[in-house]
Amino acid sequence: MQKKPILAVMAAGIGSRFGGLKQMTPFGLHGESLIDYSLYDALRAGFERVVFIVNTRIRDDFRQLVGRHVENRMEVTYVMQELDRLPEGLTVPEGRAKPWGTAHAILCAGDALDAPFCALNGDDFYGLDAMRQIFAFLDGNPERNVFAMVGFELQNTLSEAGYVSRGICEVDERGYLKSIVERLHVIPTIDGPMYTLDGQQYTRLPGDTTVSMNMWGFTPRVVGEIEKRFPVFYRDAMANNPLKAEFYLPNLVGDLLKENAVSVKALRSGDRWFGVTNASDRPLVEKALRELTAQGVYPDGLWK
Repeated sequence: MQKKPILAVMAAGIGSRFGGLKQMTPFGLHGESLIDYSLYDALRAGFERVVFIVNTRIRDDFRQLVGRHVENRMEVTYVMQELDRLPEGLTVPEGRAKPWGTAHAILCAGDALDAPFCALNGDDFYGLDAMRQIFAFLDGNPERNVFAMVGFELQNTLSEAGYVSRGICEVDERGYLKSIVERLHVIPTIDGPMYTLDGQQYTRLPGDTTVSMNMWGFTPRVVGEIEKRFPVFYRDAMANNPLKAEFYLPNLVGDLLKENAVSVKALRSGDRWFGVTNASDRPLVEKALRELTAQGVYPDGLWK
């Protein structure tokens, strides 16, 4: 019998551009963080297990401010993502303080991920539709080599506060992901989304372009793939950017697709995604959550 799907919340990042720990920043009317909204939606979608990937510095505060809300509602596991949790033979370079990235977060949690799981960012808002779609995929006993991604419409992910980076997805006629291309400077305009490579010439993108917002459905196989590939990433990082290079899940998935090692079902949500890259995003997120509460999408106080 297959074990119940797992929600893996990656919440160990530093959040330097935001100026604080976004994972625990209150945005809701009653002090709820964005993780609280993901957890509330996960419960409604059917998730009964959650793995929180944090670091030692925030563990106690995280449990008090976030984890305790679901410890009597879900099976909860805490995993530490620390700099020195590396494959045998690898060491942390002097001066490194930045986490090793989202793929490393999943590697650290490998022992706890014993069933198909959804990996998502702890500082982003995905919505109930996305959560229901990824749970249905995971609960359907996916094949070992079949992963999933929840994509969003580009126009539903842009920020009024400035430019953003987005993973532009190419999806085949069967609904499977073919490739992801990172666009680093995407802005909303009166004529629709546009991006630039040089800061001068802009190229238009269709508003309904599918983009990846780092919401993945994996089988446990992915942990072994990360472990196998991490030393390759590490050697490149030491040669080029030892203090800041990160191993990202989209890069891992992109490599696996190029090798035809996996297939990735491209699920698609029509909901609005939002997150906080910079401090200027905060009032926009707070306003969006107030509107969703007023519309009855969320109760006035998630954990009352």
